[in-house]
Amino acid sequence: MWESTPFADLVRDAVAGEGMTYRLLAEKAIDPQTQQALTHNTLWKIAHGEAVKISPWIVRAVAAAVGKSERDVQIAAAEQYIGLVAGDPFGASDEQAAVVVAHVPGLRRSDMPKVEELLRGWASGSVSVQ
Repeated sequence: MWESTPFADLVRDAVAGEGMTYRLLAEKAIDPQTQQALTHNTLWKIAHGEAVKISPWIVRAVAAAVGKSERDVQIAAAEQYIGLVAGDPFGASDEQAAVVVAHVPGLRRSDMPKVEELLRGWASGSVSVQ
């Protein structure tokens, strides 16, 4: 069975520094949109793979705490909780648009020719979104 804990890894890595604790990390774990704060207990649960009801504000609070972008933390949470790997395997992102392809683990760019064809069509303007 495939198992990955990239969301938990982000929190564990953040407390791995000398003098860092879950309580200190919780002081930075505040969602910038709602101002909701995570407790040190919730951060510990995330780091140890215990059940936590994930919501967008929790992802944003973790991003603030660990100093990563919201997008990077969303990708890590998606991989850990629903088993999808997400990223830009085609190098299609730029300053104006982020292209994120969610796929099952183990797929490579060459395994997704239809996705690449679709992205190239959008980029060329020959495929429009209705």
